[in-house]
Amino acid sequence: MEPAILPAKICSLDNACACTTVGVLDPCSIVIFGASGDLSARKLIPALYRMFLSATLPDPVSIIGCSRTAYTHETFRAFLLHACVANAGNSALDMARWQEFASRIFYFPLHYDEPRDFHDLADFLASPDQRRINRGNYLFDLALPPSLYTPVTIMIGQAELASQFEQGRGWSRIVIEKPFGRDLQSALALDKTLHRYFVENQIFRIDHYLAKETVQNILTFRFANTIFEPIWNRGYVESVGIMAAEKLGVESRAGYYEQAGVIRDMFQNHMLQLLSLIAMESPSHFEAERVRDEKIKLFRSIAPLHDNESIILGQYGPGSMDGSEVAGYRQEPGVSTSSLIPTFAMLPIRVENWRWQGVPFYLVSGKRMARKETKIVIQFKDVPHSLFRDIVGTKVVANRLVLAIYPKESISLSFQTKHPGAKMCLQTMTMNFNYDDVYVQSSPDAYEKVLLDCIQGEHMLFWRQDGIEQSWRLLTPLLDECEKCQGRAQRLHGYAAGTWGPEKARAIVERIMA
Repeated sequence: MEPAILPAKICSLDNACACTTVGVLDPCSIVIFGASGDLSARKLIPALYRMFLSATLPDPVSIIGCSRTAYTHETFRAFLLHACVANAGNSALDMARWQEFASRIFYFPLHYDEPRDFHDLADFLASPDQRRINRGNYLFDLALPPSLYTPVTIMIGQAELASQFEQGRGWSRIVIEKPFGRDLQSALALDKTLHRYFVENQIFRIDHYLAKETVQNILTFRFANTIFEPIWNRGYVESVGIMAAEKLGVESRAGYYEQAGVIRDMFQNHMLQLLSLIAMESPSHFEAERVRDEKIKLFRSIAPLHDNESIILGQYGPGSMDGSEVAGYRQEPGVSTSSLIPTFAMLPIRVENWRWQGVPFYLVSGKRMARKETKIVIQFKDVPHSLFRDIVGTKVVANRLVLAIYPKESISLSFQTKHPGAKMCLQTMTMNFNYDDVYVQSSPDAYEKVLLDCIQGEHMLFWRQDGIEQSWRLLTPLLDECEKCQGRAQRLHGYAAGTWGPEKARAIVERIMA
């Protein structure tokens, strides 16, 4: 008897389906260290409230803010209400259910270097009222300056909050925000501290870029469509451009940025992750460890960067943005007037493997550029033989695939057609897939997705320690060369705010942004 042929599953855009619903989540306590800070106010609390509204937050759940500020439960909730409204973004939040959400929020003041405070926190989490909510499951989110990651991890461990599945306890997980160290040595030191108390599957290193819909869709686009994977290689691809342009300057982050610069801020995490998704080989299964294994193989295939003379570094100077004059980097509050910190970098990457040998990857990121835009451009090669060369008299424009991440999430592919008429004229046309035009239901914010994955224990969108180490092995020699060489000032090219970076990089940048 022949098997029945079933119709393909089609997800209704009007109703929730298995693609958008979430399974049963473990009840837990979400403990935010640095709860009175900027990250908590701008990202974490609005994301948690949206999760509550969309029923993707565990029930029951408690959210416990910890910081040195002398809040009570009530004053902390009032602070969060203001922050949630102020940071709702383009989509206004329905605040009608705020009080219901706020009843799940608590505040526990502590000092980050005081062991007694952390033991008191452990007692609070194990109290009968909290235990009825969390059932022994703890998620610790370190929304803190990087300098506090190590001491707070030690305090959590010494308070015996890191152990899991012992004496009736459930799971315990820790969330670390970038940067994961400032070079290879500091990354190894941070990892040593983390693994003193937590095992690897308890550690979640957030890179929120990986939770953006277009970014998540890259592997699906590559490996679920037979028309693209056969040409995803050196035989057909001319070059790949990955651009993350920022319109803003350093704003209030000068203290951090003077220590970091654009390479630590953007390339060690976001840019290398985007590169890995575009260039990695296919994993045997769509599972976190196998996907991350392939990323590591890709990182190991990248040629050394520190001896690459094509790397271009820049720093923005005074310029014009939206008709208003803006200060240069050295005129920003908190920045040294002689600072040599780069705010722009273009890294030509060479991937030395069978698939990509000879194909240049251009990774570009900078502040105070013409507009905020993030995109990946795959430029295909020219046709090997143009039978139209004697007719059209011009070069046939090669195909170009653009994966747009911000401000609009979309995928577009350009191709050649004949323009209507008696004369043979070629015209470039574009096929577009815009997320907002197809998916009426808004996708989760990046922080909603990563927080949900932390609660579910899903590591697909998070860095693994060997990936952190390999990325720093690539970048640390380059950073040492840029920060210690005598010709450091000569390597730093100025560019006016509101432009596409230094003149030396302009041709490649404009080609990516075209």
